[in-house]
Amino acid sequence: MKTELAAMFRETLARLDPAARMAERIYCEHGVLSIGEDLYDLSAYERLQVIAIGKAAVPMADAFDQLVGRGRATGIVVAPHAPESPLRNFRYIEGGHPCPDEGSVRAARAVVEMVGPAGKESFIVFLISGGGSALFEAPLWEDVPLEGCRRLYEILVTCGANIYEMNTVRKHFSAVKGGHLAAAAWPARQVTLYISDVPEGRDSTVASGPTMPDESTAAECREIIARYKMDLPESYQRGIPETPKSGEGYFDHSRYHLLMSNRDGLEILADLARQRGWRVEVDTSCDDWPLEKAADYLLSRLRRLRAPACIVTGGELSCPVTGNGIGGRNQAFALYCATKIAGERLAVFSGGTDGLDGNSPAAGASADGETCARAAAANLDPRDFYERSDSYTFFDKLGDAIVTGPTGNNVRDLRVLVKG
Repeated sequence: MKTELAAMFRETLARLDPAARMAERIYCEHGVLSIGEDLYDLSAYERLQVIAIGKAAVPMADAFDQLVGRGRATGIVVAPHAPESPLRNFRYIEGGHPCPDEGSVRAARAVVEMVGPAGKESFIVFLISGGGSALFEAPLWEDVPLEGCRRLYEILVTCGANIYEMNTVRKHFSAVKGGHLAAAAWPARQVTLYISDVPEGRDSTVASGPTMPDESTAAECREIIARYKMDLPESYQRGIPETPKSGEGYFDHSRYHLLMSNRDGLEILADLARQRGWRVEVDTSCDDWPLEKAADYLLSRLRRLRAPACIVTGGELSCPVTGNGIGGRNQAFALYCATKIAGERLAVFSGGTDGLDGNSPAAGASADGETCARAAAANLDPRDFYERSDSYTFFDKLGDAIVTGPTGNNVRDLRVLVKG
């Protein structure tokens, strides 16, 4: 079962294709661009510009350029890595992740310089995907040093906050997030196409919402900082201003279209599980829960099902870093479950659809009722590895770490728990 779960995950990644999804939703014929029910006569605009930001930026920019006609648009692509065959009409800038680097700041500066002079005669298409928060960044105050910005991100990704909470803080300390990029591009016509790596209903959190009105508030930001006892860098210890909100004129000429989300991955996984003869239950109720609480809940529910059955679930779990090892929340989930299912005919898998889990080279890992016995034979203590946040090393030694490499996409994490 453990092997089957890893195979299902890889097949799901292959079917979560940003370019294919864009081709299903976008058409351009006789100079008229069709996105969903919206129609845009491109001849009415002097410039067609594309700004792609995030882990899926490269395939999204390439797909859009092909759909509207090669070379018709110009723009900037901000991604973790530039493609081997870049398009001549786009400028590619590599940013840092999970913490911003000089490329992230350079990307933000270049994008604002491109969209800033845009007027009503400009049509700007923003292609946004997960990872954009770190890849694309400009601190709200110009005197904030890069090291201070990086330290803020380190605090956010290790304190146990969920994605909404992390990005609420990021928005309020950024000059290009929380709707600020839309404000910079106003009054141009703006369309945002995005792939979601956040919970349903939190769409303005994708990449910290550079083009969307911000639903969070400065008061929330302060409360989150206090709740997680964040020791902010000195350069961030000042007043927290509000971000652009719904109803402000910056968003009068903006439209937003969701292309893909965690739900798409869950549907594919559930279908693959049914093909294998398993009864399937999809459970997303534990999204954003603490890892151990979610694992205990899911395993308890799985044990009550009649075999062969499985639970398909997704979203992200909070997983504070308690050691200095190598790993991430997906491998930590599998490791925690391994200690709970020893000797049982159960198997679990958890993986990140971006292909990277925490600070490790793996996307995730799989475990079953024999994992702890195999670990004992290899003189590995799973609880010790768990406490040191070293889940990747544990699964790598057992050959159960799942390495896919960066996928060029991100629709959050996917998990499957099976009872044989």
